[in-house]
Amino acid sequence: MDYLKPAEVMASMIETGTRKGGLAVRDLLVRGALSGGILGIATTLAITAAVQTGVPLVGAIIFPVGFVMIVLLGLELVTGSFALLPLAQLDGRITFAATLRNWGWSFLGNLLGSMLFALLAWAAVTMFGETPGGPVADRIAAIAYAAHGGAGWAAAFVKAMLCNWMVCMGVVMGLVAQSTLSKIVAAWLPITIFFGLGYEHAVVNMFVVPAGMLFGAKTTVGAWWLWNQVPVTLGNLVGGFVFTGFALYVTYRVRDARAEPALQGTPVHSS
Repeated sequence: MDYLKPAEVMASMIETGTRKGGLAVRDLLVRGALSGGILGIATTLAITAAVQTGVPLVGAIIFPVGFVMIVLLGLELVTGSFALLPLAQLDGRITFAATLRNWGWSFLGNLLGSMLFALLAWAAVTMFGETPGGPVADRIAAIAYAAHGGAGWAAAFVKAMLCNWMVCMGVVMGLVAQSTLSKIVAAWLPITIFFGLGYEHAVVNMFVVPAGMLFGAKTTVGAWWLWNQVPVTLGNLVGGFVFTGFALYVTYRVRDARAEPALQGTPVHSS
């Protein structure tokens, strides 16, 4: 069947989190850097489409192409790991230290890949600063802001929670589907939602803000981290774990062999 039932999906989520918890640092850095770069490319494509058409929703529909590549290649996106690794930990498969290790190295890999692509994009668009960036560069610079103050910090946190609820649903939907085509379609849907609603994603911001600064955005590295990257990362963590990973774990985790048939709608036969 081209579909896994919820209890089977939960088992797959735990297994995926367990596997990710054992990855070598080299793999976390390389796969994380590739994910950061791919999301940067997808973000640039989405912004280009929005600028060319004047319809932001067109960009949201296109953006998931990057996420789909990450899912199909099994790369490391720290925001997805926010939902998966705690489940493996709750199930006793990995330690808290392994979870933190994955998150830390994946975050660093995502950051390095995102910032590298930001530099390459700036070099390609402006001929290393010799020419203006054009309307796409201007749009990136316009959205690379960091709102100051408690209200701005809290708003970024909430937008990030809502964002990673959908991003992690994209991860789950990719596990639900079994064929390549169905994985693409299933993962596409929640990612379109988050981008279309303008929510905040930590790895996307790792590209947008540095690229925006290269294109002339009036912000600083300190403002980026204090007022955007930190609250967005924390919000992504809460949203991915609480709204997706833990919520599904509570209701679909099969505790023993006798419970599994009941969860899947099969009569339980007593001996």
